[in-house]
Amino acid sequence: MSELMERAERILDAAKGDEQIEVYLSRGTDTEIQAYQGDVENLSTASSSGIGVRVLRDGAAGAQVGTAWAGSLDEEAIVEALRQARDNARFATEDEFVAFAQPDGVEGAKLELSDASVLSTPLDEKIAMALELERMVRGGDPRIRQVDAANYSDYVAEAAVVSTKGIRASYERSGAFVSVEAIATDGTSDQTGWGLSAGRAPHELDLSEAANDAISRATRMLGAVKPASMKGTAVFDPRSTATLLAIIGGALSGEAVVYGRSFFANRIGEDVASPLFTLLDDPTDPRHFAASVFDGEGLACRRNVLIRRGRLEAFVYDTVSARRAGTVSTGSAVRGGIAGSPSAGCRALQLEPGSMDQAEIFRRVGNGIFVESLTGVHSGVNPISGDFSVGITGLMIRDGQLAEPVREITVASTLQRMLLDVRYVGSDVEWLPGSAAGQSLAIDGIAVSGS
Repeated sequence: MSELMERAERILDAAKGDEQIEVYLSRGTDTEIQAYQGDVENLSTASSSGIGVRVLRDGAAGAQVGTAWAGSLDEEAIVEALRQARDNARFATEDEFVAFAQPDGVEGAKLELSDASVLSTPLDEKIAMALELERMVRGGDPRIRQVDAANYSDYVAEAAVVSTKGIRASYERSGAFVSVEAIATDGTSDQTGWGLSAGRAPHELDLSEAANDAISRATRMLGAVKPASMKGTAVFDPRSTATLLAIIGGALSGEAVVYGRSFFANRIGEDVASPLFTLLDDPTDPRHFAASVFDGEGLACRRNVLIRRGRLEAFVYDTVSARRAGTVSTGSAVRGGIAGSPSAGCRALQLEPGSMDQAEIFRRVGNGIFVESLTGVHSGVNPISGDFSVGITGLMIRDGQLAEPVREITVASTLQRMLLDVRYVGSDVEWLPGSAAGQSLAIDGIAVSGS
């Protein structure tokens, strides 16, 4: 048993009478390095720890839950967090559906998600990676006039969740990332490109991949123009697809559904997408950077198929949203650190891969538009109505090949229509930081508003 778990269990001894207590402890170490013009511009290494406490007490019309947190594991801070949670519970609204998770018999997957070399790699080596990444981009193409934000970052995190309902769960996770933003010029205009490489440890990072990606994305957008308005097929870049899947995943939250904030509400069993579209949330897949053994309530994470060959099969639930919906948790509670309470959400989305790489999809599409990046997603997408209207940059596809770059475009449709109009799903899966992996995705019937 880890020291963090032992400490969490000792806190449960403070339970009074018939009150229930849930304790969430976390600690971690983060490193951030930014290189600029051959020097280290910013460097920080920080350790953090904290506690989140929830206290539940039964009332006449339901349970009351009080929450509190502290950014320290000092004994005094823990005692004060417990006191505040108890006080907050007294004034909380009674809710018949509020409850803490209890063990459901599902065993946690055996996953190795932490690499000790994150901490053992000397800081000098991490600094050298950020400096080398900047040098590679700056010297990689004469059209690169500036390199912004050549970054190295890593983390190691540990958490434990225990409760008086019998929950005992802990996990560790690590990650390392390099990213860089390049600015290219042709003398008349500037364009920006972003590159990334990610892994669980520094030795898994590929500086050349990140550098070449940033250079290519910046230089191929030079001379971008505003195209004529059209309607046709859009091929989404893997990163853009990941953004799209994260939006769709939000609408598949059981919490959004029970509160009427999802365009998928009341559609279980219906065909909501193309038969090519199978979407799952699988935190047990170690390739996903958001993989986890346990969810935010301490239940074992599991593989949940949400849309199978176009048919809506399931939503994801935490304990409370499941009780509201008359079902059971899918092991899908997420929480935003020690200060957040659990809520239902997708953690590790991925599309079942197709059989074509990106080049083959371009050949099959023939003529269309390649969506390299999306802007205005938060304001331009409505997860309740499904309306979708966002800005993009990208390139035209002509005769199955990438052609002239385009910008200042808005693409519009609805998420409902886009899912049904999926034409090709790529085999080129990219495992990205965040809640969704991505791959090339071709969607018909997209309206492009240009000149």
